[in-house]
Amino acid sequence: MPQEASMDVISLVMQSGPMAKAVLFILLVFSVVSWGIMIEKHFLIRKARRQSQEFLTVFRQSSKFSEVKAICDDLNQSPLVGLFLAGFNELNFQLRASLKQQDGGQGRATITNIEGISRSLLRATAVEINKLERTLNFLATTGAITPFIGLFGTVWGIMSSFRMIGLTGSASLAAVAPGISEALVATAAGLAAAVPAVIGYNYFVNKIRVVDSEMEDFALEFLSISERNFT
Repeated sequence: MPQEASMDVISLVMQSGPMAKAVLFILLVFSVVSWGIMIEKHFLIRKARRQSQEFLTVFRQSSKFSEVKAICDDLNQSPLVGLFLAGFNELNFQLRASLKQQDGGQGRATITNIEGISRSLLRATAVEINKLERTLNFLATTGAITPFIGLFGTVWGIMSSFRMIGLTGSASLAAVAPGISEALVATAAGLAAAVPAVIGYNYFVNKIRVVDSEMEDFALEFLSISERNFT
């Protein structure tokens, strides 16, 4: 029975007018691209969080930042790596500048501006968040406009039904059924594209918020270590 219903829907789509087919094609494109983005984001965020855990393990067990830097290339999908490299580069810059200011460069290197390191970490956080959020706007757009595209198909199908009533002079089911069917299919297609996109958008936004929180914690940890050892 479900197979027969599925064949009926396919047959209805194939027999629908050019406008209805255009609406359904647009909704199909939005749906396919949205699912592609959600699948890609799922694996991207999962890999990023796994590598972040590995990175944190190395970071907290290492006694030197240079040891941590050595594993950054292998864990480059972790957003924490981007933060670490930004902070590490700014830290090195300040330490080298401190040595140059000393006579002969033989004294103890110290950082001169902890706020500079903090700003570097903040900028890196924004960059990493933007990477994770890239293409998520498409999901929001899909969730916002596909119901209206489906509604347009619905209105067009109803208009077709009224046109058939005018042409035949009859309001029988045979006259209005094709247009009404097109309208209902367009409505269903619009919702089928919008609902997963909205769910996916909210799901990944919450996941990225968790990653953002982890980056904030790491930035504070990095600043604390830097201030404790180089001031």
